[in-house]
Amino acid sequence: MKIEPIAYFESPLKSKFGIPRQSGLVCELTGRIVFEPAYRQMDAVRGLEDFDYLWLIWEFSKNSDAKKSLTVRPPRLGGNVRMGVFATRSPFRPNNLGLSCVRIERIEHDAHLGPVIHVLGADLMDGTPIYDIKPYVAYADAHPEARSGFVDQTAWEPLEVVIPEDFLKLIPQEAHGALKATLAQDPRPRYHDDAERVYGMPFMNWDIRFKVADKVLTVVSVIAGK
Repeated sequence: MKIEPIAYFESPLKSKFGIPRQSGLVCELTGRIVFEPAYRQMDAVRGLEDFDYLWLIWEFSKNSDAKKSLTVRPPRLGGNVRMGVFATRSPFRPNNLGLSCVRIERIEHDAHLGPVIHVLGADLMDGTPIYDIKPYVAYADAHPEARSGFVDQTAWEPLEVVIPEDFLKLIPQEAHGALKATLAQDPRPRYHDDAERVYGMPFMNWDIRFKVADKVLTVVSVIAGK
């Protein structure tokens, strides 16, 4: 079977580093689904306005050349314990396919782009190809009583985020919540624990530099992109 993208995702997250490890973890994070020309008709999304959530089937497009393995090291387990790839949501998968549930914020009609779907809480980087879109149906898709394997057995708490006011003023106010919530997820590899190391995360048109010590993430600089 040969599949082609039906759309591409537009996101403030410009690289793999810093992307939330699951959809729905950063509800403030905005994004847009922009269809390819063949699907730029409102008929393609007729009825979608009556749903709250979508399933996106997409590609880990930056992992096409990555080495594949039958076992991976989930960040939730500290990055040092191996589990079977099919028992995880690792991005390093045989077919590089991702599955995400996102909230529909609104659907607008653009004169040139056709229907554009604005969503919240996605874990996709900017430019990600999307292969299919399906509505989330609560009676079939929700299983609140389900076990979640090792995820149930490992507690995780978000970081406290400190952004000095001088840096915060450089970024549009409407993006503050999404930036703080994204940083609170701790973008670092789970096995990193160097309080003096400075990390950089692209966000919109800025490079956000930060350190982490004692579960507090502190932004140390904000550099405008080119």
